[in-house]
Amino acid sequence: MAPTAAPAAAAAAAGAAKGAAPAPASALAGLGRSSGRPGSSSARSHEAGPAAQIRPGRSRSPCGRSGQGRHRRSVPPRPRGGAAPVPLSPVRSSGRAMPRSRCPFPALPVLRWLPRYRRAWLPPDMLAGLAVALTAVPQALAYAELAGLPLQYGLYSSFMGCFVYFFLGTAKDVTLGPTAIMSLLVSSYAFHEPVYAVLLAFLSGCIQLAMGLLQLGFLLDFISCPVIKGFTSAASITISFNQIKNILGLQGIPRQFFLQVYETLRRIGETRAGDAVLGLTCLAALTALRAMKSHLPRAAPVEPLATRISYLIVWISATARNALVVLFAGLVAYSFQVMGSQPLTLTGSIPRGLPAFRPPCFSVATPNGTVPFQGMVQDMGVGLAVVPLMGLLESIAIAKAFASQNGYRIDPNQELLALGVANILGSFVSSYPITGSFGRTAVNAQSGVCTPVGGLLTGTLVLLSLAYLTSLFYYIPRAALAAVIISAVVPMFDAGIFRTLWRVKRLDLVPLCVTFLLCFWEVQYGIVAGVLVSGILLLYSIARPPIKVLEGNVLLMQPGSSLHFPAIEWLRDTVCSRALTAASPPRSVILDCCHISSIDYTVVVGLAELLQELHKHGLSLAFCGLKDPVLQVLLSADLEGFQHFPSREEAERCGGAEPWGSRAEPFTSTTESSGLIQ
Repeated sequence: MAPTAAPAAAAAAAGAAKGAAPAPASALAGLGRSSGRPGSSSARSHEAGPAAQIRPGRSRSPCGRSGQGRHRRSVPPRPRGGAAPVPLSPVRSSGRAMPRSRCPFPALPVLRWLPRYRRAWLPPDMLAGLAVALTAVPQALAYAELAGLPLQYGLYSSFMGCFVYFFLGTAKDVTLGPTAIMSLLVSSYAFHEPVYAVLLAFLSGCIQLAMGLLQLGFLLDFISCPVIKGFTSAASITISFNQIKNILGLQGIPRQFFLQVYETLRRIGETRAGDAVLGLTCLAALTALRAMKSHLPRAAPVEPLATRISYLIVWISATARNALVVLFAGLVAYSFQVMGSQPLTLTGSIPRGLPAFRPPCFSVATPNGTVPFQGMVQDMGVGLAVVPLMGLLESIAIAKAFASQNGYRIDPNQELLALGVANILGSFVSSYPITGSFGRTAVNAQSGVCTPVGGLLTGTLVLLSLAYLTSLFYYIPRAALAAVIISAVVPMFDAGIFRTLWRVKRLDLVPLCVTFLLCFWEVQYGIVAGVLVSGILLLYSIARPPIKVLEGNVLLMQPGSSLHFPAIEWLRDTVCSRALTAASPPRSVILDCCHISSIDYTVVVGLAELLQELHKHGLSLAFCGLKDPVLQVLLSADLEGFQHFPSREEAERCGGAEPWGSRAEPFTSTTESSGLIQ
């Protein structure tokens, strides 16, 4: 009897459009479609691959025609040709999506949607671009302060990503620019030196671009959710406490977290009253405006005009809350300056004008001599791995979240290319490393953006502020910028994740807590340690797969996952300890392989040794439920005494396996052992 096999079915789930964007979310059809390269991950992201074709093998089972249980080997014929891919329609959001544009440059997503751009999409795109710009400019100044760089570098980092993503991005909502996480990492690896920060952006962009070209985005999958949550929660606390010194007006506070806590508490008596009052006032205003926006009901078109205008005013005020608070604080500081007294700590002068377009410096002059490129790379050390990986992780996670919410799909490898090119070109205009911003992306989506055209307006407004408004930034109090940063990072702390993991899987608390605690010491140590702990747990689960045991005259064992070389010794020890135990007579073994989809050569060698060991005791080992790839590997290995059944039921009907010449006793009864062997 030939074993039966069912082909795997391909399925795709469409994300529901749950966003609150007033404009149609489907303004792009090319955004989120595959680039069309055969074998690319972009094609895998948006089209279902061919269904798995498993043809029944022609090898006979031990219950064949002869009735002797003798296995006849014949390798199953290979399929003559692969099944043609069955494309699935891209997930579309509500509204009419643009048709695919036929363009000769599939690597440029802009050419897929721009030729079909509609005039009706321009107003919501412009509104979204303006709203994001009002958020981006004050945040850029604040994040440069967090990175330990002159404030103009925050603005230098805020426009190139907008322009690059217009051409290369696949998500309509995402905005690239400086973020709190990237600023924290830059402060750790750039040593408050702009030359190091710009070079770090260039090298990070090269790494990200290479990963995109080589389609290595899957490496990010090895950073587990507990590690990410532990890092972001710890970063929320460290970034917030780092800004307490600016809220209180303290100077000379060290950057190491524990020393920072000690010094802040020791010198709290030196608090400047003006900075503290203004900083707490700005923080309270930002919190109130955020809460107001989250509870703001949507105005229906049938509402009176006055009601709709009031709704619009409140919505704009809440959306542009960072700009309003910074503007208010600047007016207060300017008023004190006019009166001749200044109780506030100001940001000071910011150079006016656009940055020069030039490559980053590959050496830096110091009082002790010139540090060459190799020395700068050594100084940045592990930051050359942490910064690009965390940038990719943050950007792709944000893109996936908003694509799922608004009903379209992204191309992860294209996102890697976009971020890499943005960082490379950004380094030519003195940018430090950038990534996707969750806060500004949320503003973009809630403003009803339809395409990345809104990013053009955002980048243009940042350039205009650099050209004409830097003299006004002199009066922005540092306490107000600190309030903007704290308001942005506090929501990153996820207290519920500890309770959730305790309820769902307590073992995942280990990488979470390791990452969370070590990030207070050094960020890189926390991330690396968390990834290592997660990897160890993953490897342990591979090396010790669960094995279900059914007792009877014939011992039936069922591994719960695929077998790889770390697990074969565990399987051998388990089989021998159960089959050859002194507490019961020796029994032959049936190995149910229904959950095993792949094996390697070490496993084949281990199974051959297990067959020989059982044969020495007059027992046999038979296999059932073998999948076609596994069966082909075992048949190719030509194992002595190898027998297989199409299914467990047939193995039971045939009385199990034959011990190479004598029949085993019928499989009469089974009693499940006390659970899984872990």
